[in-house]
Amino acid sequence: MSQTIMKSPIIETRPLGFPWVTADPFLFCVHHDDAYPAGNEHLGPAAPLSGRNLGQDFDGKDGWNMYHGEVVPGFPGHPHRGFETVTLVRKGLIDHSDSLGAAARFGHGDVQWLTAGAGVVHSEMFPLVDASRPNPTELFQIWLNLPAEDKLAPPHFAMLWDQDIPRVSFTDEAGRRTEVTVAAGQLEGRRAPPPPPRSWAARPDTDVAIWTLRLEAGAVWTLPPAANPRANRTLYFFEGDALKVADQDVRAHQALVVRSDAAVRLEALGSACEVLMLQGRPIGQPVVQYGPFVMNSRAEIQQAFNDYQRTGFGGWPWRSGDPVHPREEGRFARHADGRIERPSR
Repeated sequence: MSQTIMKSPIIETRPLGFPWVTADPFLFCVHHDDAYPAGNEHLGPAAPLSGRNLGQDFDGKDGWNMYHGEVVPGFPGHPHRGFETVTLVRKGLIDHSDSLGAAARFGHGDVQWLTAGAGVVHSEMFPLVDASRPNPTELFQIWLNLPAEDKLAPPHFAMLWDQDIPRVSFTDEAGRRTEVTVAAGQLEGRRAPPPPPRSWAARPDTDVAIWTLRLEAGAVWTLPPAANPRANRTLYFFEGDALKVADQDVRAHQALVVRSDAAVRLEALGSACEVLMLQGRPIGQPVVQYGPFVMNSRAEIQQAFNDYQRTGFGGWPWRSGDPVHPREEGRFARHADGRIERPSR
């Protein structure tokens, strides 16, 4: 009598570091979670900055960082070429400004998807707009690679407003809920807003998915197989006590590489659990990275530096390298062509 041995869907488990390790087609993922205090008149922290390595503050002193900001936390103007940034803001706000003249303020569930392509300079500042209360800020920034034929595509950014991003809810037999936020891809017939047109995620056969999962304490949910069995799939368990993945108990702050062709049973143990999932068919091309440029060869990296020194990727139309919008400004996006959009809620 033959016995069938079920193969575990877990390929590899490793601790979360900084940044989080990713798999092709993703290049980079970082989780920023800062308990900022009330804001001052400049939209920076109303707190002493002494003892911080301003310009390079990543130590988490008092539960928050200034990052590369010196007045307002965040990342002043810096260049990119050859890939995309996808920024999911769970709490707080980001002020975007770029070398094409585009600008935005987004947050509270919004996603910005920026195709750097041929080259763009942008700043990402975290304005502390509330002067009377703390300004908690939490976000993921994810870098998604571009294939060789799209690395010099025209820069383009899309705003995926919170109101348009699907949240798909499931209830298990015990009445416990799991909610999946679909920033890219689709689930149960609910599709995320479209990414930029030259994105790897815009191709119908790449099966790119960016989801966040929240399981109530004790909730059980089965992650369905990916549409493309060639896709790489990684689960980043970043919040909660323990998560049972198939037959393995996993503590928080672990990354799990799982088979994309298999359903994966998840169970939140002890407390609610939160997971980020990154999935996509690999591009399978050489990756040569130097700082903010990601190309296919060293010669292309050198050309990127030459082009940036010569053109500034469009120059910098802002008065400072770390611009922020007025305190009273709501969420908005002004595109390079002057078109303005605002969410309805």
